[in-house]
Amino acid sequence: QGLFCTQFFGRTEVIDNTLNPDFVRKFVLDYFFEEKQNLRFDVYNVDSRSSNISKHSFLGQTFCTLGEIIGSSGSRLERGAYKNRVLGIPGKKCGNIIFTAEELSNCRDIATMQLCANKLDKKDFFGKSDPFLVFYRSNEDGTFTICHKTEVIKNTLNPVWQPFTIPVRALCNGDYDSHDFIGEFTTSYRELSRGQSQFNVYEVLNPKKKGRKKKYVNSGTVTLLSFKVESEYTFVDFIRGNPSQPTSLHYMNPYQLNAYAMALKAVGEIIQDYDSDKLFPAYGFGAKLPPDGKISHAFPLNSDCENANCVGIEGVLEAYYDCLRKVQLYGPTNFAPVINQVAQCASEVTDGSQYFVLLIITDGVISDMVQTREAVVTAASLPMSVIIVGVGPAEFDAMEELDGDEVRVSSRGRVAERDIVQFVPFRDYIDRSGNQVLSMARLAKDVLAEIPDQLLSFMKSRGIEPRPALCPSPTPQINVHL
Repeated sequence: QGLFCTQFFGRTEVIDNTLNPDFVRKFVLDYFFEEKQNLRFDVYNVDSRSSNISKHSFLGQTFCTLGEIIGSSGSRLERGAYKNRVLGIPGKKCGNIIFTAEELSNCRDIATMQLCANKLDKKDFFGKSDPFLVFYRSNEDGTFTICHKTEVIKNTLNPVWQPFTIPVRALCNGDYDSHDFIGEFTTSYRELSRGQSQFNVYEVLNPKKKGRKKKYVNSGTVTLLSFKVESEYTFVDFIRGNPSQPTSLHYMNPYQLNAYAMALKAVGEIIQDYDSDKLFPAYGFGAKLPPDGKISHAFPLNSDCENANCVGIEGVLEAYYDCLRKVQLYGPTNFAPVINQVAQCASEVTDGSQYFVLLIITDGVISDMVQTREAVVTAASLPMSVIIVGVGPAEFDAMEELDGDEVRVSSRGRVAERDIVQFVPFRDYIDRSGNQVLSMARLAKDVLAEIPDQLLSFMKSRGIEPRPALCPSPTPQINVHL
């Protein structure tokens, strides 16, 4: 037993005089896999123009969770709607409600277009026709979903509809009531984006009429008059920032390093002296990658999936700057994938000849703490250390539990064999006078101080002894992953 509150979320549009409405209006909800998101849907019959819901006739309601809709086959759930429930027992059934859900693409382009038609079929007995357009977009399962409806233009066979604007994701990611069907045509976003041309004049076809009349040609034509696409900015753009804007932590200033580059250079220039080949695998995490916008939490900065190595720290910086121009920064902040990737490399060389150091630079609070703890516990038995540098103003308190100075990291009953994580917020090391060299020196001194002891703890735990000083074989190599 407990208290809960119900929050009103929104209403669909009203569809007149039908028992089978197909609503156009969509609702955008944040989906959290780990939470039970209860939903209630109430159905009303409109009795007046009042916006007060109590002035209308209640038909019934149904309950479900967002997870039920998303988890259903094809993310399509059909659920009965019932009148008054008493002690959880549904009353009289008033019909079914069909829900569909889909993940929104991150495309933020909006399309503005205008269309006209010519020589449409006459449908009204005492007049011509009252035409309007209904747009449907195809779904992955082969069905179609209504996404836009134009205004009605009265008594004409040659309508010119007003320009309208629609999100591109709504176009490319039925109101069956008392209207007379004139015909249909099919197009694609790619075709529409060509703008006004001979390719964007469409024959309107009526399948039933075509089947009845041998000389049937068409029921008129629809012509695209204009088409324009623009990008729409979001709240996230202003708080995360664009690498080309000074407000971004990734800002590529031609005169000085940003916080990411400073942390990378500070740690890298010292530790690279212990890496004989000066080849550093460098990965990014939390971005949408071209060309299809796939989200990745462990992708090579140099875009080479076969070889993520960069030559020297300068090569890493160059790959970082080049990558910023190509990818779209995207949350959440997941550490586990890149930790596991480096751990896989470390697991292949456990004889003491190589030791791996993973440097993670982040401006966000970790999102996959459970998975990261598991990854750290696993990595603690391997020849590797993890350095995490937090940049920017975020609160990094949750990161402290990964730094096992006080309490060793644990996961599912397992305790990390060694303390291998060092976390520091970069803001604690920034020189007040703006001296970047001094800031980097302070950071490097602190974050690298524990590496020798961490390396020794692994060698000791495995009974590995150093090679004799006169041995021509190289000393253990430190492999740095960034």
